[in-house]
Formats: sequence, structure tokens, C-alpha cells
Amino acid sequence: MPFTQYTSLDFDEIKAQIKDYLRANSNFTDFDFEGSNFSVLIDTLAYNTYINSFNANLLANESFLDSATLRENVISLARNIGYVPRSKTAARASVWFTVEVEGEDPNVTTDRLKRVYLKPGLVCVGSTGDTSFRFSIVEAHSAPAVINRIENGKNIYTAQFGSPENPLEIIQGTYLSRTFAYVPNQDQRFILDNSDIDSSTIKVFVGSTDQDDIGAPMGTEWAMVDNIVNVNKNSEIFFLQEIADEKHEILFGDGIIGKPLGSTAIGKENLSGTPLSNDKVTVRYITCDGVEGNGASQFDFQGGFMDNDPIIVGANTIKPFNSITVNVVRGSGNGAEIENLSSIKYYAPRLYSSQYRAVTSRDYEAIIESIYPRTESVAVVGGEELDPPKFGNVQISIKPKNGTYVSDFDKLQIKNKLKSYAVAGINADIVDLKILYVELHSTVYYNSAFNSNPAELKSRVSSALESYASSIDINKFGGRFKYSKILQLIDRVDDSITSNITKVIIRRDMKVLIDQFAQYELCFGNRFYINPEGFNIKSTGFTISGSNDILFLTDVPNKKPDGSLDGSGKGILSAITRSQKNELKVIVKSVGIVDYVKGEIIINTLNITKTVAANDLIEIQAFPDSNDVLGLKDLYLTFNTSNTTINMVKDVIASGEDVSGVVFSRDYYTSSYSNGELERK
Repeated sequence: MPFTQYTSLDFDEIKAQIKDYLRANSNFTDFDFEGSNFSVLIDTLAYNTYINSFNANLLANESFLDSATLRENVISLARNIGYVPRSKTAARASVWFTVEVEGEDPNVTTDRLKRVYLKPGLVCVGSTGDTSFRFSIVEAHSAPAVINRIENGKNIYTAQFGSPENPLEIIQGTYLSRTFAYVPNQDQRFILDNSDIDSSTIKVFVGSTDQDDIGAPMGTEWAMVDNIVNVNKNSEIFFLQEIADEKHEILFGDGIIGKPLGSTAIGKENLSGTPLSNDKVTVRYITCDGVEGNGASQFDFQGGFMDNDPIIVGANTIKPFNSITVNVVRGSGNGAEIENLSSIKYYAPRLYSSQYRAVTSRDYEAIIESIYPRTESVAVVGGEELDPPKFGNVQISIKPKNGTYVSDFDKLQIKNKLKSYAVAGINADIVDLKILYVELHSTVYYNSAFNSNPAELKSRVSSALESYASSIDINKFGGRFKYSKILQLIDRVDDSITSNITKVIIRRDMKVLIDQFAQYELCFGNRFYINPEGFNIKSTGFTISGSNDILFLTDVPNKKPDGSLDGSGKGILSAITRSQKNELKVIVKSVGIVDYVKGEIIINTLNITKTVAANDLIEIQAFPDSNDVLGLKDLYLTFNTSNTTINMVKDVIASGEDVSGVVFSRDYYTSSYSNGELERK
């Protein structure tokens, strides 16, 4: 619900109400409030009432998730329904490298180096533009040490960390570690003081302050959970919650839900036989720069190596024998900012309603956003709604922030994480984003008597359209382009605009396989307008095997022998070209079919050798039957202002230059319907 004002917050109005109340008393009927010292008391009463009114409004609004405005209150209300806001997310990159280290004398047969350990902390410095970022790891990584050669009387070992097929993931940010000592019978809180923590990097180790220092690790790693399913009194788990100033607090079990701190570590004793208790907490994590860390593609190695696991006391540092070249498999990406208030308000109740189970499409939408923070919009379609139906499948399409497609690596990660939420027997299929573009051809009439600068007016119209392009109606799955709003928006830009004739075009880009025989299908999700003469479908140019002509797609609706439409709602796609004499020439009469009712284009087997548009794309456009365009199912609707055409035309009737309308109809006439041009321009 929106912010609600329950009581007046106008000081003068409150003061007037107090005066009216006093005048109702016969002792103050004709009293001069402004000219007496009594006005000071009235001001004091009004000020006190104003403060109480402000507090009452704040208390009422901050008590509800929809109307709360302070982050601490929104987080607290979301916490009541089990929702943990997404932290800032570190960018991640995938790399691999080989290190050479100097070992022992070749004549030594014992205590040879077996593995090389990469220490937690700084690994690389990545560059993006003029800015450098630190990339770290939270846990130690190891690789087998293999003798490569003998040099200067020493064994030279090589160890490879990662590979092109299985790279090492490095995380943008600074590695930090903090240790807490548990004190029994105290209201102790475990708060991490940094505000830019990526919560997915938090590792918690619980050990004992009484354990032996020599050869003893820092404790057992406890797992972070976000619900209490399968949690019992002996579960070594912890919970995480955001608190004030975007910091995080770690919560441990109470002996009923999760193992408590201070309990005996079962089966663990020090060298003297004393049972160990869980009273030392070590937390490792990474603080990051969020979205700013995206885009790094060059890395310089800055890490360190050891001859044993770094958590073991007695492990020794190893210096690389030569410089290390970092090979990049995937540049840094997927960094994101901390979840904002509008996102928390939207997803908290939806995740609660899903109960951490992916059953309905809304469940998938909420869960995917929580496990893949880069999600901008997501569409989930059940297999029974597909054509043809695919029972037992769920088709998922994701629009990532600051990008168009989800990488194969991220798709695999999302699918693996969904398995812990999804119903058994349901297969999740993550498909690439399908974008439906909306473009406009707008002719704007203006009164030249009121505005003599059409270029400036055109710029203002463009700015207004760009503002609408970022509205909540579009740029999402299930979005809806509202034609009437566009007409009103253009007319209201300036009083000199008298009218506009705006035509709507929908477009999809078809990625082709060059020099390969292939079939293609494009779904627009909106009915096509049927012009009996054809030219409803247009495309950019392309060439096919066996012809050097630049071809274009066009359509011819199915007709009866008498030339009228046959009512099937379908037509034939043809590949045609234009001769030097500007005559149309059909190269392939039937290259596919068009279904005007379903809004589908199917292209038969075709070997395309080149496209005029870049990136092996053919842009295919159609005129919708309705000017209100819908992003159906897995179609992501976006308003493409860069390909929108705006023509400024004088309204000679409004300016008084043409009284009869003859000049207007002859020189300034604009059709409201599609043109008969062959190619998409």
C-alpha cells in the first residue's frame, strides 16, 4: 500500500484548529490570540501536536511492508516472513594458470613436495578500463606437484590450477577474516562490521579455544541455511540476517533448531584428552564492489603458495620459480548491487508464499531471483502450455541485468540450485531470451505559428518516448505496450502539437546459421495485420546458396480463386529481390509460411550464405493487428526508440495557411496504414 497520511502535518493548520477549539469556549470568544502572549502557548501546543502527528504517521506507515520507507524497517518486516534480502554480489571470473616452484635436492627421496596450495585471499588484480580490482578466493585450492625438470641442483615442480574445461573461479573483492570468542550466559551478537559483504562468500568455522595449536585446524565448517527443513538439534548450521547499515549478523542454533555454541564437539579432544567445546568462531568473507567489478578481462597474478594446507600450523610459503601467466576463460561478470527496497517488497511475500518449493510459475520467479541476483525479469511457462505440449517440463527464460543472454555456465548453476526446490520429476529447461521489439513510425503535426523550431520539438518528443521506454509497462516478460498512452504522450509534449499519426511495428531478430541448411521459426505472440496485397512481413537483406542477389522476405495471404482472402489466416512467405529496373523478382516462391492469427513465421530448409545486418542476423518485422502489443509467455517486450522514426510536419490548417484543406490533403497527407515497400528500412 502507498504511504498514508493519517493526521495533519501542516503546522499552520494545526495552529488554526487549536484557535478554533479555544474560540468555542465563551471565555475566549473575542480573544486576540495573535496580539497576546497566549500565542506562545498556542505555538508550543501546535509544535507538540505536530511532533506527535509526525510520529503517528511514521509509526503507522513503517509498520507495514508495502508502506515502510526506512531500510531497517523493511528488512525487519521481511525477516518476519523468513526473507533475507540479497546482499551485494561480487563479480566472478574464471581463469587457469600453471606455476613452477623450486623443490628439494633430487637425491632426497623422502619429504618430497606432493601438492602445491594456493592460499586464501588475493589471487589476481583485474583491470577494466582505467580501474583495477582485487580478485580473491575464500578457501585454499591445491594441485598435484609434478617434477618437470632439474635446475640448479633442485627439482622444479609444476602445478596447474584449473583448466580450460574446469577453470578456477576467482571473486572480486578483498578477503577478510574475523574471530569471535563465545562467552556463555551473555546476550552475545556476532556482527560483521563490513557493509559490502557478498553473503555467498561467508564461511564459518567453529572450533575450540582449548585445542592444541600445533597441527590443529581452526575448527569445523558449519553450513549456512535459509530454512529449517531437515535441521535437527545436532545440525552444525548458522543463519544470516541483515541488520542496520547494511551489515550482517550470524545466528547460531539453540539446541532445538541447530547445534548451539558452547556445546561439546562430539568425538573431538585435544592431546591431553580434554573434550573440546564449540566456543571459537572464525568467519571468512569477501567485501566487494558489486556491479563495478564487472568487465575485467586481463589479470595479473598476485597470490601466494604454500606446501601444505594453510590452516595447518607449520605450512611453509613457496615462492614461484617464474612469473605466472593468467589464462582467462571468462571475464568478470554477475556482480550486482545490494537488493533495493522495491525488490524486497516485491519478492519477500512471493518467496514466503512459495515456502521454498518451486511448484507454480510465481514460485519459480521468486526463487530464481534469489539464487541468481542478476535477474532483471523472468518468465516461467509450464510444459502443458507449450505448442506442442511438453509435460513434466518447465521452460524458463531469464533477462539478466546489464545484458541480454545468460551464459551456459550460469544456466548450469541455476539448474543445479533449482533441484533443491523443484518437485521431483519436473525438468527445468532454461532457454535463451527472445526479445520482441516495438518500433514506431510517427508523423507529428505542429502549429508553426506557435513553434518555429521543429528540430527542438522533435528532440522533446524523442525524450518523452525514451522516458516511456523505461516505464514499468514494458521491458519485461508479460509487458504490454499501450498505444493510447503513446498518442497522449506525444500530443502533450507541447501545446503547438496538434495531432500525430503513429504506426506500430513489431520486430524480432533471427540468428541464422551461415552456409548451413537449417529451418527457422519465429513467434511474435501477437496477431499480424493482413493486407490482401501482401507486404505485411518485411526483412533486412540476405543471400542464399545458388544466388548472388540480395533477397528479402515478404508474404502473400492465402486467397480464394476470386481473389478474396480464404479465411485460413495463413499465407506464403517468398524470397524476392528488386531488379535494376526496380521491378520485383521472385527468387523462391515458397520459402515458408506465415500464420497471421498465431503471429508465427516458419521458414523451410534454407542455406543462407550472408546477411546484410551484422552478427548474422535477419531483422524481420510485421504490422500487428492490434496496436496494443503484448509480451506473451517467454517473449521479453522492449520499446526500441533507436529504430523509431519521427517526422515533424506542419499543420497548415491549424496555422491558418490552408483554410480549405486542399493543400493539406495534397502535400501533407499521411496514411495510417502500412506502406507497400519491399524491404525493412
